[in-house]
Amino acid sequence: KIISVGFLIFSVLSTTLTAVMQIDDLAEVDYSLSSLPAVFQPFIDLDLKGTVFPAGNYTDSPYMAASFTIPEQSDSMLYLAFSEYFFQTSSFAYYTAGAFNMTITEEVSRTQRYGLRTCRYFNINTEIFSSIIPEVAKYSVTPYPVMLKLMSTEVPVISLQQDAFTVEIQGSVEVLAILPDSTTWSLFTLNVAANTSISLNIFDQKLMGSLCLNRIQFSLAHSSVGFFEVLLLENILSYILQAEVIPSANGK
Repeated sequence: KIISVGFLIFSVLSTTLTAVMQIDDLAEVDYSLSSLPAVFQPFIDLDLKGTVFPAGNYTDSPYMAASFTIPEQSDSMLYLAFSEYFFQTSSFAYYTAGAFNMTITEEVSRTQRYGLRTCRYFNINTEIFSSIIPEVAKYSVTPYPVMLKLMSTEVPVISLQQDAFTVEIQGSVEVLAILPDSTTWSLFTLNVAANTSISLNIFDQKLMGSLCLNRIQFSLAHSSVGFFEVLLLENILSYILQAEVIPSANGK
């Protein structure tokens, strides 16, 4: 009886107290119990919220958590399962925090520039685009360094699959020339629709994800250098994403 009363007190307290842990500088997770623990002779079931939100900004999630069960197994001491809700709230939290926005330039070090993260990846100037888009040469006789601004325009949509999940990303890529006085001139902006997959593995007691780009589509959203066929740019932009952005994301 003493054990039963003690467990009841623990159950009430554990479902009323908020348990929050900081994931990184951008996000926190609420792992409070969402219901009373279910105690059986061979095991105990604990249902945790698993709600991820922007660091320091706890807000109600726009998603509904669906119940699910873990297949019965008994060869390990602990089984931990994540639902789509956990990854959906993660996507929403990091999108809100601006984590999916990136500026690509030839900066020597990682800095804060124009309110976005800046990373060193490549050395590309307007001359390269002039060979693909003749109109660029008319506006930029002198080769100028180029900056790429990648932005997610919608919350990435995550779908779980066995041992992996897919991420549908809607965003934009703005290509800007960096002028001698350090100001920028927007050449054009492309809409981007990308499908990626992330496989999960446990390495060094940590859950790690490996990002892979499955397909990507571009369309012209705005241009200061006239209309051009976006297909001509797909190879170079796809190369930048495959060779630089994806490895950088996996490296984190």
